[in-house]
Amino acid sequence: MADIGSDAERIRGKALKVGMTPGIHPNPSRKQPPTLDRSLYRVACFFHAFKRFRAAGTHYDKTAKSYLLVLHVDSMLLWLR
Repeated sequence: MADIGSDAERIRGKALKVGMTPGIHPNPSRKQPPTLDRSLYRVACFFHAFKRFRAAGTHYDKTAKSYLLVLHVDSMLLWLR
């Protein structure tokens, strides 16, 4: 996953070379933008939304159980938007 600033042929080429599917949204200034896998891009946006919640993005919780609780609360807040 990468942002529009990482949309370069060399980065896409390296990702394809190692068997990855680039999930980079094409830069609007490209004359012929490459195709974008929308489902993969939605997953990237979902995880970006999680990272905006500081406790989920930084993993400050001591136990896996309390971290899972933070993820559940964050999921509910995202769903309620």
